Amino acid sequence: MSRNGDGEDGSGASSSTIVRARTDPFLVVCKFFSLFTGLTAILCIVVNVLSAVRSFTNGSDIFDGIFRCYAVLITFLVVLAETEWGFIIKFWKVLDYWAGRGMLQIFAAIMTRAFPDYSGQQKELVLLQNIACYMLLGCGVVYVILGILCIGFLKRARQKQEITRDEAVRNLEELERRKEELEQLLLAERV
Repeated sequence: MSRNGDGEDGSGASSSTIVRARTDPFLVVCKFFSLFTGLTAILCIVVNVLSAVRSFTNGSDIFDGIFRCYAVLITFLVVLAETEWGFIIKFWKVLDYWAGRGMLQIFAAIMTRAFPDYSGQQKELVLLQNIACYMLLGCGVVYVILGILCIGFLKRARQKQEITRDEAVRNLEELERRKEELEQLLLAERV
């Protein structure tokens, strides 16, 4: 078949290919779960800050306020782990593994649940503490179970595969662009 100057062969079909990278549904589910866990950890931070402020303003329960400040710091670490920021993962390798990340979430949830006010004065705050605690606890248990099942390893392998696929698509697009430029130069020389 002969090629004309439009990049088409004699049959009229275009020689340029459009390559679209498919998103991996497994990675989408993992990102959604990570987002949900991060938002739950932020809720725990809010609850612990409110509890710390209440403890320090009362003045009678300074130790609870100090405990809440530590809970905020640890829960903030949970949020950073969910972003999978390379700086954090580099220094705390255990957070790269789902079982380790889940245990940290469980610990943060237990710290959020500790020292509730059962006197009945702060019913809304205690209810919010319970909701935040059990949501983060559930996320932590899921992380530990999936970590034991090596789902985190599978996720990292699929992420590498997706990065490799994206690089291949970019390289192919660059080659297609370069091919079209060279064909235009060849056409210009012929004329």
